[in-house]
Amino acid sequence: MPETVNRFLGDSPARTIIKLVVVSLIVGFFMKVFDIMPMDIVDNIRGFVIDLWETGFQALGRFGTYLTLGATVVIPVFILIRILSYKR
Repeated sequence: MPETVNRFLGDSPARTIIKLVVVSLIVGFFMKVFDIMPMDIVDNIRGFVIDLWETGFQALGRFGTYLTLGATVVIPVFILIRILSYKR
């Protein structure tokens, strides 16, 4: 059982807790220095996902426009080429 816990944690529980405390202190210090709060991070991620969602649908709309514009040229040219090559 202890070997399973050590393998899961990557080290002994005591050393893992010490590492987590040290890293938490360092991250907390930098977050305080740069005035970043945990809710700011959550709000930024949420805003990013919403912007990506909205922009994605705009991109799909542009894709449809490009497809339609291209098809107005490509389809008649394709039909003309098929008609001209049919005589051979």
